[in-house]
Amino acid sequence: MNTIFGPVHSRRFGVSLGVDLSASHKQCNFDCLYCELAPASAMEHQQSVTPLETILNDLKEALQKHPDIDVITLTANGEPTMYPYLEPLIDQIDTIKGNIQTLILSNSACLSDQHVFDTLLKLDQVKLSLDAATPDVFKKIDRPAEGIEIDAIIDSITRFSQVFQGKLFIEILLVKGVNDAAEEIDALNHTLLGIRCERIDLGTIDRPPAYGVQGLDFSELYTLSQHFDPLLPIHIVSRTHASAIPSPYSEQEILTTLDKRPLTTEDIDALFDEQSKERLQNLISEGKIAQIERSNVIFFTPTQNIDRKRVK
Repeated sequence: MNTIFGPVHSRRFGVSLGVDLSASHKQCNFDCLYCELAPASAMEHQQSVTPLETILNDLKEALQKHPDIDVITLTANGEPTMYPYLEPLIDQIDTIKGNIQTLILSNSACLSDQHVFDTLLKLDQVKLSLDAATPDVFKKIDRPAEGIEIDAIIDSITRFSQVFQGKLFIEILLVKGVNDAAEEIDALNHTLLGIRCERIDLGTIDRPPAYGVQGLDFSELYTLSQHFDPLLPIHIVSRTHASAIPSPYSEQEILTTLDKRPLTTEDIDALFDEQSKERLQNLISEGKIAQIERSNVIFFTPTQNIDRKRVK
């Protein structure tokens, strides 16, 4: 049983070597509707624990084969912060990683545990999920283990964002008819305004889900993104750009659109027709539109907005 996978190229995080902290089977304190793994009851603790030495030996061997990576990503068939030896694992990785960044992909549920909170502060990058901001929707979409409450998660994420010295990313996964209502988006927006982060990744289902739910297409994601405060660093993550129909935009419409929501090159390819792309290039040449980078993702925004856009 090898605990290492990859390297894989992540557009958001660079070349990543994955470390699976639950390589044998799914062990998670959520049973999310959209999970790509088979349904499994949410649990409070890992029932099958991979020895720390096994993971470290696998990682050392992989690093010898793949020295040119950007990030070591701690993840799991489930929730990686449930791994009981997470802190010593991170400490040991720090002694061998050199200039490679460390990243964890977490559902945020264990962050209210002070030990987990302090442990994640040791990482270079942290991605925390926040699929809902109200109790009913949270329980419906994430199906948490007993005792896990969204208010505690939000409080922990907010506190963590104020003290974490690395790069913090928030990920929201939207499911059609579950957490995409206007009221829930408003609640998420209000919550996110209190969180300091590098980027907010807004995505949807792009792999077969555990339960019979559906994702949104790019046009729907884009429309919902407009409901978030323009100061929030929203990044639309979608493999379904093809669903959008390119449209004509005047120069003023381009400036207005980018003022409300900075767009990536992929977004522009999906939304702008060829003449509009030419107008965009003219605005860039004139210095009216600039590019900003958010951890491997390039956004286009009006030049006058750069100083006021929220960054960590």
